[in-house]
Amino acid sequence: MASSSSSSACKACNEPLILKVSAEESETGEETAVPDDLALSCGCHFHWQCLLDQAAEVTVSLQCPSCGATLASSAQGGAPISTRYINEGGVQEGLDILPALTEEAYLSTNPKARPARALHVMVAEGDVAGIVALLADVDSNPEAGVTSMELLPWTDPLNGGRSALHVAIEAQQQEVFWLLLWLGSKAPVQLFPVTVVEASEEMELKRNVSAIVTDVRTVKDESGRKPSRACYQQGEPWVSYVEGGLFD
Repeated sequence: MASSSSSSACKACNEPLILKVSAEESETGEETAVPDDLALSCGCHFHWQCLLDQAAEVTVSLQCPSCGATLASSAQGGAPISTRYINEGGVQEGLDILPALTEEAYLSTNPKARPARALHVMVAEGDVAGIVALLADVDSNPEAGVTSMELLPWTDPLNGGRSALHVAIEAQQQEVFWLLLWLGSKAPVQLFPVTVVEASEEMELKRNVSAIVTDVRTVKDESGRKPSRACYQQGEPWVSYVEGGLFD
């Protein structure tokens, strides 16, 4: 792969291969610039976002959008696109950018999936406050084009068709697990721990069972696996939730 020093400008926008950081975002309180140099195997360089902006084209052609050189190691689907990326964190050699391009290409043609993907990231991280804020935001913003009741059972085609509940179980995020069930299932209140009910009341998270079209407990991933099956695969305490009737 050609050295990053062989190019000083992005092939897409012709701007220097840096990312300006505002004074508000900078740790020093002053405007700074950090490297943002994505080098492809052909020797062409791009800003990270500039290449992602052409994801739909690149994922189909598997070619450099500037010089047309083949980027994938083979013509088979899923073959890696190896790059070198230099940013504020240092140098990443052999970085496969295909997953990021595939995700961006999907989101560019399915804009409603952006908040859904964001939800799944927050679920995996256990970000309860972020989840609550995101769901409230889509319900209060008609331009979002999606509602919380559509987000909660949404399945991710880029992650084996998993729902948010699948993700919570596999990431061992119990607090998020109960939150998703509280908002997205018709499970009886008496099946929830007292602490969960009290926390939901403190956060003013009202259940709207009548608005639930798809109960999150019933959603299957691409392999036909319901969240209850994922619980069995995780062992305790997840198994006890299933055997306690939570998924009946």
